[in-house]
Amino acid sequence: MPVPASWGDAHFTEHGFAQRLAEVGLRGHHYHDLDFWQVYDPDRRIGVQLMRSPDAFPPWEQGAPLRAFLHWEYAARGMRLAHAGTLGLDGKGVLLAGAGGAGKSGTVVAGLLNGLDSVGDDYVLIDLSGGVTARPLFSILKQDQPGFARLGLGRRLGTDRPLNWQGKHAFHINEIAPRPVRASLDISALMVPHISGGKTSSIAPISRKDALIALAPSGIAQMPGERESGFRFFSDLTRLLPCYRLYLGTHPKEIADTIADFLARAPDEAERDHAGL
Repeated sequence: MPVPASWGDAHFTEHGFAQRLAEVGLRGHHYHDLDFWQVYDPDRRIGVQLMRSPDAFPPWEQGAPLRAFLHWEYAARGMRLAHAGTLGLDGKGVLLAGAGGAGKSGTVVAGLLNGLDSVGDDYVLIDLSGGVTARPLFSILKQDQPGFARLGLGRRLGTDRPLNWQGKHAFHINEIAPRPVRASLDISALMVPHISGGKTSSIAPISRKDALIALAPSGIAQMPGERESGFRFFSDLTRLLPCYRLYLGTHPKEIADTIADFLARAPDEAERDHAGL
């Protein structure tokens, strides 16, 4: 097989590359810094990955292996990988969305440490075919060093592990989950965490537009190709769910209890109307 072309120092547009492949029915991603190629044929369900050496993976690959291929395959089936976290209780859950630093990962860890379930933090598989269902794909959780200390994870996991490429602690969900990871969660609401600085947590309705802004951009930017279908999918998701802002308090158990109390009662119609549904 001939060596693939290299852009060198020339301008490279990742979206343009994906568009050109889509014109012939293929999906693709090229990580320019490592000359790392992934190409997928959704009709034949065959993928090819080209690397300069057997260990020349992008730095994020260890925490979410084969993410692009899974994204393309599930998109062909009408599902979607969402850049979001989850917390649940007795099979019912909430989807947590937001940009980096919003408190999403810390909220997931706080919930797991205090009795709640999760089917994933960074990426989860969403199916809209019968309501909104979240399923697990990857098992790695991440916490920056201040969050790792604040949540008391050092006492449980130790502090001598090497940090990942983002300077964060990475660990397996089973190391802190109260129970084995469920096969799925029935999602009843979308929540956008916000570090408020207050002592106690609270939940307030937000518009579907604000929820979509929190959910869609990072999910689409981190998933090569399928941009138009992605916006349609996430728009449909926010129409199906009541949407809220989760104002985070300072104590992990109190945050978990606030979410558990929410899950113990179904959002009523007034709250749905207030959320713009």
